[in-house]
Amino acid sequence: MKSPAYIAKHIRTVLETGGSAPHSKEVQWFFKEEVKSRGWYTAELRKLAVRFRRTILAEHGQGYLLQVADQLFRGDVLEEKVFAVLMLQGIVGQFGKPEFKLFESWLDRIGSWADHDGLVHYLIGPMIAADDSLLSRPPRWAKKRSRWHQRAAAVSLIHSTRQHKNFADIRRMTEMLLTNDDDMVRKGLAWLLREAAKANPEQTVKYLMTIREHTPRLVLRTACETLPASTRERVLQKNQPRIGADKHGSKLRK
Repeated sequence: MKSPAYIAKHIRTVLETGGSAPHSKEVQWFFKEEVKSRGWYTAELRKLAVRFRRTILAEHGQGYLLQVADQLFRGDVLEEKVFAVLMLQGIVGQFGKPEFKLFESWLDRIGSWADHDGLVHYLIGPMIAADDSLLSRPPRWAKKRSRWHQRAAAVSLIHSTRQHKNFADIRRMTEMLLTNDDDMVRKGLAWLLREAAKANPEQTVKYLMTIREHTPRLVLRTACETLPASTRERVLQKNQPRIGADKHGSKLRK
């Protein structure tokens, strides 16, 4: 039987020969970081990943498939990492703590927001939403210096809020990341709060009203995107100084 490394090498060859050079240049426009791309469109990449998953599962089983994916996620090519995630996405419900530990280790291999969001949103997030014992992990990531661990702390809770779960954990994570000035982390938190506002508008709006004075404008504006215009305006309107008070809060002399 051929090794997982051999199959991963074969997949890399397929991705290299089947990509689009012009599109690989277009991909770079989406990233601030230098990204190595083969120029695949996501829909075509997904179809190919599903075909490989079916074949590998039929011939070698789930453990072997995970080893192939682990090999692919070690590279520096965007499509290789995304391919690994797409192969596993359709069977994420079958994974448990050993697989979660493996996916968590992949956070150290992140190179851009694209392979980060694929891993966290399609594999890690659904597993956290399905198993409350995994909710202890995001706060640990939020305390790390790595921007990708910090972004994962927020993005990993999106599936939870879509299922109307774990709002207390979402609040805790917001408070841990609210002062973070990294653009990628802020956008991850903004994404989480926007999804929370879509899924649980009443609860989320009440919470946003309590933090709006010290929430970065980008985060607050994004969080309100799907709310009705009147509600959005109410949240975004900063509290004004009380009538009869100066900028320091003391009463003005007449």
